[in-house]
Amino acid sequence: MNTHMKLVVLDRDGTINRASEEFVKSPEEWQPLPGSLEAISRLNHAGFHVVLATNQSGLGRGLFDMAALNAVHAHMLKTLAAAGGRIDAIFYCPHAPDEGCSCRKPAPGLLHQIQERYGIDLKGVPYVGDSLRDMEAAHAAGCAPHLVLTGRHPDVQGQALPATFPAGTQVHADLAAFVDHLLGETSSN
Repeated sequence: MNTHMKLVVLDRDGTINRASEEFVKSPEEWQPLPGSLEAISRLNHAGFHVVLATNQSGLGRGLFDMAALNAVHAHMLKTLAAAGGRIDAIFYCPHAPDEGCSCRKPAPGLLHQIQERYGIDLKGVPYVGDSLRDMEAAHAAGCAPHLVLTGRHPDVQGQALPATFPAGTQVHADLAAFVDHLLGETSSN
């Protein structure tokens, strides 16, 4: 087990870039959220590896193909690199909701893939996402669930979460606020 690797797992749509009801189907539709690319760069500079775990059911729904998804991700990585950041790997679920796969969040399959790829125990590894199903997947895989309020999340009044969220879910305004919290925590250890 690689216990020394510092890892953060991120959702994509609504966490790094703006979420779209119509799905993000092209590089032009991929719009980074304010401060998100700089936040990933700060994680990298603090020694963290960053990987994505994202549902991309638009593939299974036939709304875009692999070439389009690859183009979006190439654009994202290039834009991120210009901000001094990098993402080590992208794990995605290509299935439509009715396909009954084990990788579509809230199932923890993507996180289990990350665990296998890196040979790392995900217990306590931060998983940052914008939805209940992200938090459920994080919780099921033993990750520390962190909700950002930049996507399609339910209305969260103040910092009080609906009881449906896993216990211990932490709430942040956005990815930059999560990074402030994480780096503030790690530097004081």
